[in-house]
Amino acid sequence: MAIDVFTISAIADELRASVLGGRLQAVIDVDALGIGFELYARGKRHYLYLSAEPAQPRAHLSPGKLRRALPKPTQLGLLCRKYLPGAALVAISQPAWERALELQFESADGSFRLIAELIPRRANVLLLQDGQILDCIKRVGPEENRYRLSLPNHKYVPPPARDQAHPAALSAADLAAMLDSAQKPSMQTRRLLPAKILGIGPLMAKEIVFRATGDSAARIENTAADALHAAMRALVMPLLDRRWQPGIGSLGGLPVAYSVFPLSHLQWQARPTASAAVSEFYAALQGDDAYHKAKQPTAAALDGAEARLNAKLASLQAGLKDDSALEKIKQSGELILAYQYAISAGQTELSAYYDADAAELRIPLDAARSPLENAQAYFRRYEKAKSARAALPALIAETELELRYIAQLRADLALARNWLEIDDVLQALQARGHWRGPRQKRLGGGERSGPLRVVSRDGYVIWVGRNSRQNEIVTFKKANGQDIWLHARDAPGAHVVIRNDGRRIPESLIAEAAAVAAWYSSLRAEARAQVDYTRVKYVRAVKGGGAGMVTFRNEKSIFVAPRAEAVLS
Repeated sequence: MAIDVFTISAIADELRASVLGGRLQAVIDVDALGIGFELYARGKRHYLYLSAEPAQPRAHLSPGKLRRALPKPTQLGLLCRKYLPGAALVAISQPAWERALELQFESADGSFRLIAELIPRRANVLLLQDGQILDCIKRVGPEENRYRLSLPNHKYVPPPARDQAHPAALSAADLAAMLDSAQKPSMQTRRLLPAKILGIGPLMAKEIVFRATGDSAARIENTAADALHAAMRALVMPLLDRRWQPGIGSLGGLPVAYSVFPLSHLQWQARPTASAAVSEFYAALQGDDAYHKAKQPTAAALDGAEARLNAKLASLQAGLKDDSALEKIKQSGELILAYQYAISAGQTELSAYYDADAAELRIPLDAARSPLENAQAYFRRYEKAKSARAALPALIAETELELRYIAQLRADLALARNWLEIDDVLQALQARGHWRGPRQKRLGGGERSGPLRVVSRDGYVIWVGRNSRQNEIVTFKKANGQDIWLHARDAPGAHVVIRNDGRRIPESLIAEAAAVAAWYSSLRAEARAQVDYTRVKYVRAVKGGGAGMVTFRNEKSIFVAPRAEAVLS
């Protein structure tokens, strides 16, 4: 899930109370998109974690010591280690109504700002001096955002101002007008609120609508403005007064959300601080037991879909091989015609030899029909069966293709690292008609998991699709024809794309990207994996296949040891 404006405000307050005025002791490269800081304040050490994970950006104090998980430090980590050790943390702020946290440090080398932009899909962590970007955890060039470049030696441009209403200034009449202005009254109310009102994220919108209607998925046409207004003020006003009530919301004993206001549409458990709630939420998601439980219903649906498809395939293949049954129908019709004058009225069976060397055929007859009508019925059955048999190769190919997609979804589930990625698999199963039971709504208030973007040490942009839906985005939306495309040979897994920025793409970078493609595949546990690569222009979507299913040509192969994305940095 995405952190919201109010949770960031609560964490800013928590940081002011615990680490403001302290000194930075160490910088920790926790992971490819996350950086940690050890701060000494008020006689103890504190650990602050900032993550630019696209689907789940966050900032919070860690309950325990942060550990470095990267073999090599990131560029941002190197610069922070150069300028910040021993620096005093002199200010902590949050731009008004922005999902961003700013830390100001003073050191012998001058004044520095560390900005964590915690916006899903556009999250970043940047180090600034005198308004200039020294470096950032994700570099964003003009090909991705012409307005806001996130590159070293460029001026920092803050996010554009929001043209939205202040929640405290809205009256019931204003909300009524807002509801009336919706183009589709059948749209869910919770989808309207985040676009219109400052600070209202998807989770808060669900809670407001639930409090107003008793149904978090209520439609605009079924929502009363007065009730919506009362629910919004009851929830928002304490937050505007900075009265935080942090906690975790669960379903079936598994955490699905955290917030700094009670969630009445979930099972709610209070926590002492916002950092405690955020830390526990992500620790629970990363714990083996809870993670396994979260995946079980979707894994069971995959097992059922695979079993049904295998049974269908076996039946189709048996039909393709069984010529004798089809021939028997034709022979029955011909024998009835040959013996029609010997068949008496009301007769229900004809016994005759079609071939003297073969067994006698016993042919059922419809006593209400004439011999000619019985023969014609057999010939119609024969033509129908022959047409069905002609369609069998295409049906077999279609079923085999669907089994390949199920194998990809199984790999997606095995590699899923958060709720959104688990939910992507569940939603794909529902979309393809493989889910049995009540339809499951999308988790996270409509959020979708996004592909991983990595900038190599030489400044090349690499996109990694970590499931089938992300693969579709990486290959057909993020890439152009001259980019390099990589995928593990004969194994479900990631589409990896190296963006072609006009420079020659070195073989060493292709090898590293291939290692990442193998890591995000079913070959992760192998010592060596074969990875194919080609230009994106030679990759085509499979007609009728699931998301991310492709064919390709003009490929080359490379053998690599699977490695995580940190190998690129």
